[in-house]
Amino acid sequence: VMSAAQELQLKKGKTYKTGVFLSEFYLAYKDIVQAGYEVEFATPDGIKPTIDKESYHKKYWSGRDSLITEAASFIQENEKFNHPRKLAEIVHHIWSYSGLVIPGGQGLMADLIKDKNIPALLMAFSDTGKPIGLICHAPALLLSMPKAENPFTGYCVSAVTALEELFIETFVIKGKPVIRKIGKQLKKAGLKYKKGRPAGNFAIRDRELITSQNPYSSMAFGKLYLEALNEYQTQKTPR
Repeated sequence: VMSAAQELQLKKGKTYKTGVFLSEFYLAYKDIVQAGYEVEFATPDGIKPTIDKESYHKKYWSGRDSLITEAASFIQENEKFNHPRKLAEIVHHIWSYSGLVIPGGQGLMADLIKDKNIPALLMAFSDTGKPIGLICHAPALLLSMPKAENPFTGYCVSAVTALEELFIETFVIKGKPVIRKIGKQLKKAGLKYKKGRPAGNFAIRDRELITSQNPYSSMAFGKLYLEALNEYQTQKTPR
């Protein structure tokens, strides 16, 4: 599930051209497909996701920057990526999926954070024990549910840190988003926020929920998510 937003509203009337973070999407996609799974894509209105230009930089690819050219070709040529399903449709077909992944990027803070289908998806996947992977900014979507109804209350989660947010605001987007300090907000919502070192490879699994801190966490995220996905497959397959 990905954002289709093209810009993020900042404070003081500023905006930032943004989208999905390519490395966070493609490295997770690559790991899942190589493990033998088929992937479908969905956005709020079935619109092709926009990619944040910042995410093409080699430093975000955790030593796998040889895949940048491949990823760039994929987003231009892949039929499913270019014609994603609508989130509203996915909500009614959750039974046909084994897991959910939402990559980060500032775009989701503009559209997915307000989309009424996101709480329904998160709760439905949680209710059925299917793995949910939220990368970098995506754990902010856990804030889209009222505390009293949030099935993830008490879970250990990670997300982009305050220091990493400050770096992004100062040197990348050059402004402050309306929604920020995600870790602090997750704590207030009743989740147990954990973090690794800035720009470190850090991810957490708590039951069906796998969350990661930043673009540098692809290896940790991939390992934990595939473990959860394979466990789910084993449990649902009759012996």
